Amino acid sequence: MRRFRELAANDPAPRLAGWLVGVLVRLPGEKEPARHFWAVALADRAKAEWAAADRAMLIGDIASSPFRGTEPVEAIRALTPHAFDWSGLKDGEVRALGTKQPRRWLSA
Repeated sequence: MRRFRELAANDPAPRLAGWLVGVLVRLPGEKEPARHFWAVALADRAKAEWAAADRAMLIGDIASSPFRGTEPVEAIRALTPHAFDWSGLKDGEVRALGTKQPRRWLSA
């Protein structure tokens, strides 16, 4: 048991961390904003939200206030190391997931 703890403490590979972020975006020609999801491989929650907001600005206008009880930019859940394994998400990457609820990312 002690040997396992020593190996875990000396693990040179850093654990990847990230967030699943939802951003309310109003696309050109649409009346109401829709929530778009991004997988962001940044450990800091605030940086992940900003990175997703930066990408959201490329596709439309971000909502300026909560819409129907949903915050404009919200980190929904921290990503697990398993999510990085099966998705191929790289450190620092921001991946658009679309508007459907990303159930696979939530269960990983």
